[in-house]
Amino acid sequence: MKRIILTLLIIAAMAGVSWAKVDLVTLPSRDTVQLTIYNSADMTLVRESRALTLKDGKNKLQFSWANTLIDPTSLEMLPKASADKIDIADLTYPPRVRNLGLWNIESGVSGKVPVEITYLTSGLSWRAFYMGTLTEDEKTMRLQGYVRVTNNSGEDYEDAQTRLIVGKVHILDQIAQLARRQYPYGRPGEPVPVPQFRGAPRSAETRKRSFSFGAPLAKLAERPKEIKKEGLSEYFLYTIEGKETIPTGWSKRLISFDVDEVPVVNLYKYERERYGNSVVRFLSFKNNEEHKLGDTPIPGGMLKVYRSADDKGHLSYTGQSSFKYIPVDEDVELNLGPVGDVVVEPTLMDFRTENYRFDRKRNISGWDEVHKFKIEVRNTREIPVKVELKRNFSTQYWKIKTSQEFEKVDLDTVKFTLILEPRSKKEFEYTLTTYHGVRAEDLSKASRKQ
Repeated sequence: MKRIILTLLIIAAMAGVSWAKVDLVTLPSRDTVQLTIYNSADMTLVRESRALTLKDGKNKLQFSWANTLIDPTSLEMLPKASADKIDIADLTYPPRVRNLGLWNIESGVSGKVPVEITYLTSGLSWRAFYMGTLTEDEKTMRLQGYVRVTNNSGEDYEDAQTRLIVGKVHILDQIAQLARRQYPYGRPGEPVPVPQFRGAPRSAETRKRSFSFGAPLAKLAERPKEIKKEGLSEYFLYTIEGKETIPTGWSKRLISFDVDEVPVVNLYKYERERYGNSVVRFLSFKNNEEHKLGDTPIPGGMLKVYRSADDKGHLSYTGQSSFKYIPVDEDVELNLGPVGDVVVEPTLMDFRTENYRFDRKRNISGWDEVHKFKIEVRNTREIPVKVELKRNFSTQYWKIKTSQEFEKVDLDTVKFTLILEPRSKKEFEYTLTTYHGVRAEDLSKASRKQ
């Protein structure tokens, strides 16, 4: 496996000693590592702690980032003890040497000193996805949230504390481009190819401990990882409980929350101009306490919705929809796609024109158009459904006559809302009169007099 190499070069006391006589000491592995992964940019902040063995006097610390996507210009190091006796003078990059930096350290102590090293890297990413399971009556839903963290950075991160950032971040340079430059500063030149890392974990035990690929959701960890959420101005920080091992070339799925019996609203919509001749199913809920949510915003992702088919735990697929970031106390309405078990059929029964108006030259200057429609709505499901029917008109000058209740949505749209019992149908008719030319002016004048 490719690993970041940290070595300590102990400078001999004599001036002018060649590099060949410098002692080379390999440092111990990381004591801790923390990953803060952004989802709006290909950027991760890495914070490591290591124990350096320093000599009293001048020391050189060699840092190599070969075969990784680390931005060398972002490297920083701070002593966590004896800070008043340790001076980290500078970080230099030897000429004509790739992927190597040297820290010059002036130490007033000898022995092990804890330090913190931070840098930005590319290749680590995360995304959220969700599973919703409706009850048989479809009034409530079990909502499970998951996070998948993917590591293509070229570096293994073992026992890392993982934090996830939701929010837009603006950066001037892409971290991956900075990492691929031939030399840390100066002209970027041609990028150095970075090999694809497809290695497996070091051992079967590591693989068994760290990953659960292709397993049913029910066979994930017995207790979901606790995710601590914090608001940071326009960003939101999610800290995953415990530590995770994420080797390069691998992804890891973590459960973020599991909430049972979230109240939901199912709605079937028909609007020919928007959805064609199909009825489209929508599912909505609110991110608030009343819906057993509302503690934090919900990161955007894909929700796949299933329905309990029987008491044995079998599921039937209902649909899926992606959504954006949902703030606290905000509603979300998810389009689950067209359905075939709820049908709306509008039929034009009659059409005529009347009430012609003529100008002085006997040309037609106004008229009415009268359309008579029959609407049939069928529910073939075994549960009641709510159907919302919108009808759009070609003009804002119209009148409608019907026994069915409706709502005026805007100047040229009305909405009918129907509740259908299981395996039932409803029919209603309406007569629409639209006014054209000077007849529209006549209607406007009559409306103003009322």
